[in-house]
Amino acid sequence: MPRMGCKAAPIKLESLPQKLEACSISSREIQPMARLPTAINLHKASKTLSLTYGPNEVYHLPAEFLRVHSPSAEVQGHGNPILQVGKVNVGLVGLEPAGQYALKLTFDDGHDSGLFTWEYLEQLCLRQKELWAEYLDDLHKAGKSRDPAESVVKLML
Repeated sequence: MPRMGCKAAPIKLESLPQKLEACSISSREIQPMARLPTAINLHKASKTLSLTYGPNEVYHLPAEFLRVHSPSAEVQGHGNPILQVGKVNVGLVGLEPAGQYALKLTFDDGHDSGLFTWEYLEQLCLRQKELWAEYLDDLHKAGKSRDPAESVVKLML
């Protein structure tokens, strides 16, 4: 949204710094454009969501990974993330666009409140290994399990 005194007109790249000063907008406030996938496929049998960005750039995100990294307040906890446990068997039952900026994913455990923006989905694709390792480490530290039928008990001898 333009600020007071700024006109919503095309800006030439070479004049961008001057326009930013004139409109009191810092470069930190300008969000980079998200890359949009060229194809999105929901694979219910394998419980994965595939995002294609180019001929040699396809990412397969498991439903469990997406569920435990949901951007919803239920998972993100308003800045204090809530560790999701027992989600190893969760699947995806649907997806739908949320405007032109996100996907709304519906999981078979009833969770459907997270809007996965294009930026967030791309970060999940690019950082999948790192984020998954962190999640598994957090589970281990908390003495929790991915399996809903398993309860980890620590014996104090």
